[in-house]
Amino acid sequence: MTATIRELSCADDYDPNSMPVDKARDFISKVLMPITATERVHIRAALGRVLAEDIVSPLDVPGHDNSAMDGWAYRHADTLSYIHPEALAGSAGATTMRRVGTSYAGKPYLDPVGKGECVRIFTGAVMPPGCDTVAMQERATEDDAGIHIPNDLKPGQNRRFRGEDLKTGATALKKGALFSPAALGLVASLGIGEVSVYRKLRVAFFSTGDELKGIGSTLGPGEIYDSNRYTLYGMLERAGCEPIDLGNFVDSPEAIRGAFQRAASDADVIITSGGVSVGEADFIKQMLDELGEVLFWKIAMKPGRPMAYGKVGGAHFFGLPGNPVAVMVTFYQFVRSALATLQGRTDYALPPMVKATLLNKIKKMPGRTEFQRGVLTITANGVEVRTTGDQGSGILSSMTQANCFVVLATDVGGIDPGSIVDVQMFEGAM
Repeated sequence: MTATIRELSCADDYDPNSMPVDKARDFISKVLMPITATERVHIRAALGRVLAEDIVSPLDVPGHDNSAMDGWAYRHADTLSYIHPEALAGSAGATTMRRVGTSYAGKPYLDPVGKGECVRIFTGAVMPPGCDTVAMQERATEDDAGIHIPNDLKPGQNRRFRGEDLKTGATALKKGALFSPAALGLVASLGIGEVSVYRKLRVAFFSTGDELKGIGSTLGPGEIYDSNRYTLYGMLERAGCEPIDLGNFVDSPEAIRGAFQRAASDADVIITSGGVSVGEADFIKQMLDELGEVLFWKIAMKPGRPMAYGKVGGAHFFGLPGNPVAVMVTFYQFVRSALATLQGRTDYALPPMVKATLLNKIKKMPGRTEFQRGVLTITANGVEVRTTGDQGSGILSSMTQANCFVVLATDVGGIDPGSIVDVQMFEGAM
């Protein structure tokens, strides 16, 4: 870590007190090493975890040719359109066939089907021997003369082929993928009951500040309830981590030193909220100089300028601001992707930017990237976005109203209504 930080700090554009957003993300990514410890779990317990191995299909899925819908299975070569193409002239017409049996899902019809014969078949049922096409039941009719199959179907229509989803030996899921509900079903369809996943990332977090009080306390003058630990807990849980809440610590070097030492011994990652600015009572920087190393202290962004990244012992350290909205913005823009990398994920990416028409005026000074809380909607006029109003970094209620960030680049100034802006959704991330 020391060599890596020193190497990065020698970069021409390295400025620990004003790191551009993209450069900060790049620097962090260069010092992240995924965990390697794994465990074997039942597939239901694997939901939300990261796969530590490729999942290889032990069989064909589906295991047989089957019908894609309810209808009639038959041999396409027996229809008039195949035998006499001119039968289609002026009218699709139909070929009359004789019903010889029924094929149910789980109860196949196994006798050979002869020329001019058909089989009643249901969705998922095995295709009878000799049949290659299914006429959906709405297209065919039945009377005393037999089953009337339309002549305009193509060979193989409405037929699922063996192995068209997965073939034996194919990679069903790749190592490093997040195990999703769809993955759970896919692995179950292969008859696999357990998978190997990386152990959960242990993340210790604590708040600093004499003014912070726990829920249930009576607030005195100037005191506030500590909301950041609850926000962090929720975001860490959603990110699939094992949160370790160390509580709140008063602004004293001894208390913060002890918190860091305990966190570094228990966790892969340490997150603090508050104490990374330049106030006389902010001791995080002092303790980091003593116990660890820091790559940068400030980001050229709003909200969230006072943010630190480094290492304490073997644990990665993220020092987030104290203001509630800034905590969420910096977590979303930096911490979340770093956690995904440390978890072993290879499929994680920040949500892509989308373009939207701005509905209200935005004031901004060039010089830093801004992430303004917004509400994106899709109307008859297209994709539109408005901000939530006052963008103060202490207005946590705005985060419950918003569904996106309006991302304003460093060199951008004020923006008028009707302008096209970049929007980053955060559904599922907050």
